[in-house]
Amino acid sequence: MIDLRMLRDDPEAVRASQRARGEDEGLVDQLLSADERRRGSVSQADRLRAEQKQFGRQVGKARGEERDALLAKGKELAAEVKAAEAEQAEAEESLAALHRAVPNVVDPAAPPGGEQDYVVLKHVGEPKPVDFEVADHLELMTRLGAVDMERGAKVSGSRFYFLTGIGAQLQLAMLNLAVQQAVANGFQVMITPALVRPEIMGGTGYLGAHSTEVYHLQDDDLYLVGTSEVPLAGFHADEILDLAKGPRRYAGWSSCFRREAGSYGKDTRGIIRVHQFDKVEMFTFCKPADAGAEHARLLAWEEEMLTKIEVPYRVIDTAAGDLGVSAARKFDCEAWFPSQQAYRELTSTSNCTTFQARRLGVRYRDEDGKPQTAATLNGTLATTRWIASIMENHQQADGSVVVPAALRPGLGGLEVIEPA
Repeated sequence: MIDLRMLRDDPEAVRASQRARGEDEGLVDQLLSADERRRGSVSQADRLRAEQKQFGRQVGKARGEERDALLAKGKELAAEVKAAEAEQAEAEESLAALHRAVPNVVDPAAPPGGEQDYVVLKHVGEPKPVDFEVADHLELMTRLGAVDMERGAKVSGSRFYFLTGIGAQLQLAMLNLAVQQAVANGFQVMITPALVRPEIMGGTGYLGAHSTEVYHLQDDDLYLVGTSEVPLAGFHADEILDLAKGPRRYAGWSSCFRREAGSYGKDTRGIIRVHQFDKVEMFTFCKPADAGAEHARLLAWEEEMLTKIEVPYRVIDTAAGDLGVSAARKFDCEAWFPSQQAYRELTSTSNCTTFQARRLGVRYRDEDGKPQTAATLNGTLATTRWIASIMENHQQADGSVVVPAALRPGLGGLEVIEPA
């Protein structure tokens, strides 16, 4: 949720954010009115309760007819208090609903516009020239005995798969490499739950516009996570952290589940856009003043991993209209896919400022010892989709695939994956 004090002080900044996202800026005025109503109702209820308390002392001292009259007036006052408390409860409920409906305030530095209005910040590496007809990752992986899509569909339905043989080994080598890098940079590694409670899923912002993406187990009222960002964000819910020595960093290894609603016909071939995959995700709790610098660090760590798998990529600054509900700013790293002659997202890192932590009650103590809302950030360190990029960028004319040097130790020193 956004900071209501900031809303009161600078409502135009929130309106500008809504316009940049392509969202209804009228929500800002509705939220302001709801906030004013709640504060008025709290003040009225507090005043009446104080009056009732003082009146009770008068009744205790009164006798006879005076006492009877005061008791009658006390009943009227009690009814007024009850009505004021009901109004306060209704006002708070209305405010909470509107407060959750307004997405995070966009960083003014984020580009305006929609999905296609991103800004390319840089290119790293050049696509390798080839003198043969390139195969896509699915064709390569099938030849190499690395994936079985048909049996995945037979067992679980479309967009499920088995990583087989060298495909499974490659994923483990890649994710372990990500874990090693995370540990070397001070992250605490976590293997996270795949199911979370509604308040945790909602607290991270995934039950609003993105609710159609989420699998829900209705009988248990639990949600399958689409990223370990969700359980990691909830790890310190309703806690006060010690951030005096710097950010608290976690790296979560998890299976991720996404319904991919509305994406039919878009990257549906192979393992680029699937219902289940594995990922190592970075997650940081820090002071809000440190969030911008931490965002740059997360991006640098993502780029370090991409350098290790030796694929050409570009970094984009995502436009405001393509940001998730929780993100104030987001950078994506997109790798080159020779078969598509296009760049496709491999990593994403978002600065969620205090939006998620305010919903989840994650705080820290400032220099004066007062609790303040923390900031949260997240970023991809490796995921199943990377296998597709590795396959396509390191293929050779005979259908074999060269293993990037950094992954060879995790594959027993294997340098080239030969067709099965």
